[in-house]
Amino acid sequence: MKNIFKRRILIPVFAVVILITGSSFKNDFFEIAKQIEIFTTLFKELNMNYVDETNPAELMDNAIKNMLNDLDPYTKFYNEQDVEAERIRRTGDYTGVGARIRTLKDKLVVVEPYKDYPADKAGLKAGDQITAIDGVSVSGYDGDASNLLKGAPNSALQVTYTRQGKSNTTSVTRSEIEIDAVPHFSMIDDQTGYIVLQKFNAKASSQTGYALKDLKAQGAKKIILDLRGNPGGLLNEAVNVVNLFVPKGQLVVTTKSKVKKYNKTYYTKKEPIDINIPVVVLINGRSASASEIVSGTLQDLDRAVVVGSRSFGKGLVQRPKKLTYGTQLKVTISRYYTPSGRCIQALDYWNRDDSGNAVRVKQENYNVFKTKNGRKVFDGGGVFPDEAIEVTKNTAITDAILSSQSVFDFATTYYYDHKIEDINNFKLTDADFNAFKSYLNTSGFEFETETEKALKKALEVSKTENLDDDISKDYKTLITNLDNSKAKAVQDNKKLLINLLTDEIVKRYVYREGLYEYYKTNNEEIKKATEILANTSQYNRYLN
Repeated sequence: MKNIFKRRILIPVFAVVILITGSSFKNDFFEIAKQIEIFTTLFKELNMNYVDETNPAELMDNAIKNMLNDLDPYTKFYNEQDVEAERIRRTGDYTGVGARIRTLKDKLVVVEPYKDYPADKAGLKAGDQITAIDGVSVSGYDGDASNLLKGAPNSALQVTYTRQGKSNTTSVTRSEIEIDAVPHFSMIDDQTGYIVLQKFNAKASSQTGYALKDLKAQGAKKIILDLRGNPGGLLNEAVNVVNLFVPKGQLVVTTKSKVKKYNKTYYTKKEPIDINIPVVVLINGRSASASEIVSGTLQDLDRAVVVGSRSFGKGLVQRPKKLTYGTQLKVTISRYYTPSGRCIQALDYWNRDDSGNAVRVKQENYNVFKTKNGRKVFDGGGVFPDEAIEVTKNTAITDAILSSQSVFDFATTYYYDHKIEDINNFKLTDADFNAFKSYLNTSGFEFETETEKALKKALEVSKTENLDDDISKDYKTLITNLDNSKAKAVQDNKKLLINLLTDEIVKRYVYREGLYEYYKTNNEEIKKATEILANTSQYNRYLN
């Protein structure tokens, strides 16, 4: 009842506070002023008279964030702590222990220690569960306990953690952390350079440019640009990365909004490094936003061959707006369009289904656009690769497995159970995959299909109509058949799941840097990209 109260009363009323600036305020002055007054009196009466003690700050924080959930997932309210986290994401610089951390209710999980940074030097490994920091228990900590890991450079902290059921303590000395946008670049063979662009922070274009120049100096005459898993970031950096490969003055992206000042065109402003070097761009379902601007623009201009699986499909642009007391609103202000005129937004957040879920743009509703050379490209569903590698395409079952952290947890156990001498020749066996399937069955992993949800709803309705005795037997049969189908779906996605497991396991032994070296000799997309680049006529056929 409490949550319903917040959504039905606090959230709709408080929406007007967020919309107090801009054209809406000018056009609806009376309505906004009215709603602000209603909200102010409601919030006062609630906090003065509610039967239990309330936390006004927490109540307000939840009200704002829940209200914004009714828009799109990129429009967000940032409290003071969130603002700092967002600054770190944009710049890649902060003071801390140098590890990716996942915050759970009663512990912090080390997702990935960065090589040679404090957490790594202190012996922390992926999968370690931090339970206390300087004697402060993570369980029950009021706020984000990961903030306890941050502090002044060279300051030390004691970390208590659990590994494989055993409690340990280590001392970690904080330091300045610089997160590279390009964590790896190297030669695959004597003519092919490989650049991994992991995120579009403020260093993205400068580090990509440095990598490109360095590889050319080493003899690279072809380039593979890896944007797989890159969630995006700064739009200007995407434009500057495109600029490395196309001439000055080229249109890269256009943004369109209901607010005229946000309608902008972005052109390349600098002299490029190389406008002729053949390029293959790698993408997958986790390549989003700025990654899609780069891959989509280079595709539109017939400047690169795109290989992999369809990208995420985020065609929206956000801008931070400062609010009072050090808080911020990151608000979706426009859609972006690549040079051909397409917007690759895949989900419609403004026309939802009966359950309130954003609907995916249907393939029959995609519009056709033309590249510079007249090739057909499409909007509405992300960037489609010129050469699709189906094994890289995530499905509902693989997404559910990834969301459950099953791959991560299995890799943790695998690491402590196996010694691997030569990681570059590592291959998971059928026995390993069967062990993973058994792990899914015993770890509490659950995957509820839309069909299963519909059947459960039908059964509940049948009870109100006194029909459940007639259909319960059939229901159980259908659920059994569904369970068998889900088991089959895991088996059908064996190759993709083995790839995901392999990535996570290899990182445990040789860090992320070693994973990229492993890719160079074992990854299917890189093998295909190298093959395309090795055959000039084949490369040109894709672009013409």
